Amino acid sequence: MRADPGSRTWRLASSPHVADTVSCSRIMLIVLAALLPVTVWAVVNMGMLAVGLLIACVVSAVGSEALWNWIARKPHTIMDGSALLTGLLLALTLPPRTPLWIAVVGGIVSICLGKMIFGGLGWNLFNPALVGKAFVAISWTGVLSEQVVPGGWYRGIDVSAPTGHDAITGATRLAIAAADKAAAGAYGFDTTQHYVPLLFRNLEGSLGEISAALLILGGFVLIATRIIDWRIPAGYIGTAAVLSWTFGADPVFHVLAGGLLLGAFFMATDYVTSPMTKIGRFLFGCGCGLINIVARLYGPGPEATTWAILFMNGLVPLIDRLTAPRVFGWRKRNG
Repeated sequence: MRADPGSRTWRLASSPHVADTVSCSRIMLIVLAALLPVTVWAVVNMGMLAVGLLIACVVSAVGSEALWNWIARKPHTIMDGSALLTGLLLALTLPPRTPLWIAVVGGIVSICLGKMIFGGLGWNLFNPALVGKAFVAISWTGVLSEQVVPGGWYRGIDVSAPTGHDAITGATRLAIAAADKAAAGAYGFDTTQHYVPLLFRNLEGSLGEISAALLILGGFVLIATRIIDWRIPAGYIGTAAVLSWTFGADPVFHVLAGGLLLGAFFMATDYVTSPMTKIGRFLFGCGCGLINIVARLYGPGPEATTWAILFMNGLVPLIDRLTAPRVFGWRKRNG
């Protein structure tokens, strides 16, 4: 049936022709809202250290994208919210005592090397926030690993130790667990006593590690609103828990500690850098969990979330190729 030209506007465009009412800016807004509780709780507990770090990361990320588009004479894209989200995620991966100049460098690298150099949103191979985190972690390893109280990165903790010492002060729970496991093959403290602090008020580690419960809440919100696919965090967290138990480690402790939950719900689920197929997303999550736990238990450092996700980001094209559904009417060639 031919439509009346006076009452309908015809639009000619190449495929695909399936449209969705959910815009990119709306998706970013929902993810930002899901991260708001843990961000606010970090500010409440860490004060101006957290505020300064958040401002430095967000302003440098948004400003870098605006400046890049201005120099390249491209349309401004900062209103889609992706640069804002990148800056926030970067801040949540950094310890509160991070020097602001390092945070600014991380924001610039996240946008310029992690996103815009590939062509902008939708073209990047790796998660931009994790590219910035990896860059500053490699460039200033000594600074990031310093744990001297009160001038270091982390607030010190006291952990009961059966080795003759009353306490071990100045490291994160995850770092202490990794050191104990490597030295004696077992934990030097009762990990079950740290479930509650890790869930509700964890004062060592990065900003995003302040509350595992708030990260889980935000992740469930994203799953319930269908912003993210449950298969990635399920594969990630499930594999991490099973492998931890298999290797004789505490699975609950290793899921709650470190940046695993932040990565599973908010970084590994990035649309651009994760597989397109359902089975591919699940395998992608499992791969992240596998690398994370193996590197955490047997690698040089206790935290491996950044490297696990970045490594699996690089395998996404291969995963998509191997898990692509068969084309209708396709037949295998004889011989």
